[in-house]
Amino acid sequence: MPRVPRDVSGQTLVQLLSRYGYKITRQTGSHIRLTSHAYGKEHHITVPDHDYIKIGTLNSILNDLVLYLGKTKEEVVKDLF
Repeated sequence: MPRVPRDVSGQTLVQLLSRYGYKITRQTGSHIRLTSHAYGKEHHITVPDHDYIKIGTLNSILNDLVLYLGKTKEEVVKDLF
């Protein structure tokens, strides 16, 4: 299984998630709300706008993305990073 990188910033993750059709819908403080309509239903992800996202937070975001896309975590990690 490919490793999840530990040095991903919030802005970098927002750019990577745009590959799956996510667009910024709002920002409150240091949290960016992304929305996608690309796979038939609306889906939201909140990304902290930090220099480095904690690995647990990043894993949680990736797990949520996996459920939405219907892919495996390995496929998503390989596609994004």
